[in-house]
Amino acid sequence: MAAVSDSPVQCTIDLDAPGKQVGHLEIPRSTNTSGWSHQFIPIVSIRGGDGPTGFVLGGVHGDEPEGQVAALNLARRTTPGDVAGHLIVVPCASPDASKAYTRLWPSGANLNRSFPGSPDGPPDAQLADFLSRGLIARSDLVVDMHSGGRGSICPPWSEMHMVDDPEQRRQMVEGMLAWNTDFHFVYVDVAGSGLLVGEAERQGKVVVSTELGGGGQVTAATHRVAREGLANVLRWFGVLAGEAVSRDQLGLGAPTIARATEDDCFHFAPESGLWETFVDVTERVEAGQPLGQIHFIERPDREPTVIHARMDGVVCSIRAIATSEQGDKLAVVGRVVGVDDLL
Repeated sequence: MAAVSDSPVQCTIDLDAPGKQVGHLEIPRSTNTSGWSHQFIPIVSIRGGDGPTGFVLGGVHGDEPEGQVAALNLARRTTPGDVAGHLIVVPCASPDASKAYTRLWPSGANLNRSFPGSPDGPPDAQLADFLSRGLIARSDLVVDMHSGGRGSICPPWSEMHMVDDPEQRRQMVEGMLAWNTDFHFVYVDVAGSGLLVGEAERQGKVVVSTELGGGGQVTAATHRVAREGLANVLRWFGVLAGEAVSRDQLGLGAPTIARATEDDCFHFAPESGLWETFVDVTERVEAGQPLGQIHFIERPDREPTVIHARMDGVVCSIRAIATSEQGDKLAVVGRVVGVDDLL
């Protein structure tokens, strides 16, 4: 049954029914070998009580497996008895991209620039529209898990936008901290609009997102952070039964919170070339300090172009792929802030 009457996307389960259901979102499509075809996107609904509704997504980008694995583990292991409210899980929103280990869909679409979408648009817009009106709209909490993918290295972190509404922002700060990562990130969009989290924020939802490492590598430690942090956030907001725990209870120190909300935080390649980083993530830097340099393989006689930090702060992210095109993000430096600075 479809949750949105005018959407071409069909949902094969009843999202209002109690208990646990496993089904698909089906998007009409045509291929070179099948004029009539559907793209299947798995969805799991677990309703155990009258508590809040949490919507968990992984794989909005296909080359970010950390969130997909965490969502699959959550969906498979969770029973209605574990759920105080309603849990909806889409483990991988971009399955074709996941299979190809690419950020973008085979069509070239970036699902995370497709929101709020349109029922009359291409498949990515149709899916974004269904997620916006059919799933985000019915949720209290939206958890959208990302990582650096193949292109960026970052420490595992939970993150948020600085939304205007004070109460919404307070709850998002609490949700970000509830992931219990060593590092947290507050950011602005620098690569265009149309993000899933932006649409959820516009609808007034509490939104918690992540960048769970990256660089094409996934460690056991990252999987633990993803799995345990996700469950703790869902308990914090009353979606899952049980008590959430804090870093203090776990015997951990205070986390680092980096705020990258200024243009000077983001360093892009002025020319194409081979990127050599001088710094690692979580390293403290000063304004004017060299972050790395771009080499020119066709010109061994030419001096590299050095990229300097434009502010004091902490290195949040560096480019994972040495070969870089003009305009690629090379490094992000954030200002270290406290919780009170976000409220």
